[in-house]
Amino acid sequence: MTAAGAVPVLRVIVGADEAGVDYKNRVMEDLRADPLVADVIDIGVNRSDEPDEFSKPYPHVGITAGEMIRDGQADRAILFCGTGIGVAIAANKVAGVRAATAHDSFSVERSVLSNNCQVLTMGQRVVGLELARRLAREWVGYTFDPESASAGKLNVLSDYEGC
Repeated sequence: MTAAGAVPVLRVIVGADEAGVDYKNRVMEDLRADPLVADVIDIGVNRSDEPDEFSKPYPHVGITAGEMIRDGQADRAILFCGTGIGVAIAANKVAGVRAATAHDSFSVERSVLSNNCQVLTMGQRVVGLELARRLAREWVGYTFDPESASAGKLNVLSDYEGC
């Protein structure tokens, strides 16, 4: 978790395809009330979208979130689809972005502390709503330590990508 007294101010993207929109909306509400989150950026989809926009496929959501993080428009993203796998694969296509699908507290913790993941993905068809909400709250509370033993391993990945 974060050090005592330290209050990160995160800009968090929230997005989903049509298979994850209900969880996206609920987690977005939670994040807006979280003192660690300064800004919540909704990249859709939304139930009020036009039919073509509402059916925006998961690759678009994952890539858009990854590009926004890469370009400095946000610090992190929480994305939903049916399983969480599709949006994770899509976000991971953006150089320098690390996305992980997680459905338990330990994996959520390690995604940040060991892997400095900027994107958490979950599946609306896989994990219960209350668990998804809890995991999102936990995830925004973790901060990667660039002096940790994991930093060297991440440098290998960054060097490979040329980032």
